[in-house]
Amino acid sequence: MFISNSHVMLLQHGKLIKRKSHYALILQHFRAASLIGCGGFGEVFKATLKDGTCVAIKKLIRLSCQGDREFMAKMETLEKIKYKNLVPLLGYCKVGEERLLVYEYMEYGSLEEMLHRRIKTCDRRILTWEERKKIARGAAKGLCFLHHNCIPHIIHKDMKSSNVLLDNEMESRVLDFGMARLISALDTHLSVSTLAGTPGYVPPKYYQSFRCTAKGDVYSFGVVMMELLNGKRPGDKEDFGDTNLVGWAKIKVREGKQMEVIITDLLLETQGGTNEAELKEVIGTYRQLI
Repeated sequence: MFISNSHVMLLQHGKLIKRKSHYALILQHFRAASLIGCGGFGEVFKATLKDGTCVAIKKLIRLSCQGDREFMAKMETLEKIKYKNLVPLLGYCKVGEERLLVYEYMEYGSLEEMLHRRIKTCDRRILTWEERKKIARGAAKGLCFLHHNCIPHIIHKDMKSSNVLLDNEMESRVLDFGMARLISALDTHLSVSTLAGTPGYVPPKYYQSFRCTAKGDVYSFGVVMMELLNGKRPGDKEDFGDTNLVGWAKIKVREGKQMEVIITDLLLETQGGTNEAELKEVIGTYRQLI
């Protein structure tokens, strides 16, 4: 779907239709929509279309006015990438200097929200070990698809818990793949830190070469798995000071305190009786990550 000032193209049930009314409708919902997220590439709003479909609209960070053709070309490429463990891009548009991306809405939000933000609210939902494994498997499949099945292969460059979304069946979907390359192509004035991942998730070797690789994505995914086991934000200064989750976990292992790294809720769920096998699986998974 591409929206221009003169018309809007919508893809519904595999058929392309044009309706000028949808243009005003989407903008109206966008302005009135509630903010549900904010990341390195822009803000995300929830909106409801005329047919009742819930969507998430990402308003990209303000870029230069150049690169419209490149934006459209890259969006057309990303729109064609479909896989069960990737968040599908439903459409995109340019309104003045604003660039908007329309995604399928994910019922349970991001993994980051599930692990961290909801802890302070009354609707806290503690993920079971089986759910954590399911989320990790889904994210791994999505990342693997980008690395091996897309032509050309796609390096995510910013794999983290906020880019792993959860649908209504708690199936994980990877978000923002290809965004770093798009933003860097449209605006060369952005800093390297904006384009190359998030502190706590970025592999140490990146700071030596400043090159993003598939192996770097895998490292970042490993940090997400540790986050699933530990429940702490990987780059939280209050928890880890000058180090991060990975560095802190290695220190705990050297001190013989590896059990302190696993979140208490997970230990309580898996300890004793019939869950003894699960406890061993949790510990085994953690040791493999370290």
